[in-house]
Amino acid sequence: MNIEPVTPTAKNPPEQFAGDVWVDMIAVPHETDQRMSVAVVKFAPGARTAWHSHARGQYLRVTQGIARFGDRDGTIIEVHPGQTLYTRPGQDHWHAAAGATFMEHIAMLENGDDPATTTTWKEHITDDDYEGRTPDADYEGRTPEGAKS
Repeated sequence: MNIEPVTPTAKNPPEQFAGDVWVDMIAVPHETDQRMSVAVVKFAPGARTAWHSHARGQYLRVTQGIARFGDRDGTIIEVHPGQTLYTRPGQDHWHAAAGATFMEHIAMLENGDDPATTTTWKEHITDDDYEGRTPDADYEGRTPEGAKS
């Protein structure tokens, strides 16, 4: 057993985040057969991720503030402290702080077979995406009602 060394808080890059977002890594793989990564991520009011997906899905446990999560069909979910959101493998989504307060969540995910494929980053979300005003009806063959065609 050992106590993990403290790692410095890092500011997330503007290529993947809009606004100020910081990350504190809690757990990272030490052995070749380990995949789990866990981090505390703190979003300033209105800060958000770009669209992205995870090879093996992701769990997000909100610990402070109110989180907003969106997917390509325009669904917006607000998640409160103590609630956990799951995104399935390959599901495009974004996370953001809702309202005028900070939001913090614990992010839990497993690395992909190739760790470089764990998270696939895409374009930044728009204000319309954030507000749920522009569902992408053609994404992966979905109809406007969200059903597969």
